[in-house]
Amino acid sequence: MADITDIKAILYTEKSLSLQENGVIVVQTASGVSKNQLEAVFKEYFGFVPLKINSLKQDGKTKRFRGREGKRASFKKFYVKVPEGAKIDALSV
Repeated sequence: MADITDIKAILYTEKSLSLQENGVIVVQTASGVSKNQLEAVFKEYFGFVPLKINSLKQDGKTKRFRGREGKRASFKKFYVKVPEGAKIDALSV
C-alpha cells in the first residue's frame, strides 16, 4: 500500500508548468508505485480522485565525472489529470 511518502516531488519544469494550466500535474514517485496506489494516495490525502493517470519510467542518465562513469538514479513520473475545482495546497502560490 502506497502512502504520501512515496510521492518524492512535484516537478516544476517548463513543460510541467504549461501542463498545470490545463489541470495536469507531474509527480515524481518511488519506482514501485502503481497507478492504482497513486490514485488511492490522491483520494486519501488530497480528497479527490484523479480523472486520468499516465505513467512514465525514466531511466537514469549515464554521466562522466572526473573521468569516471556514473549513473543518475532512475525514477517514475506520473501525469495526473486533476478534476475541475480540486486544489492541492502545495501548488497554491
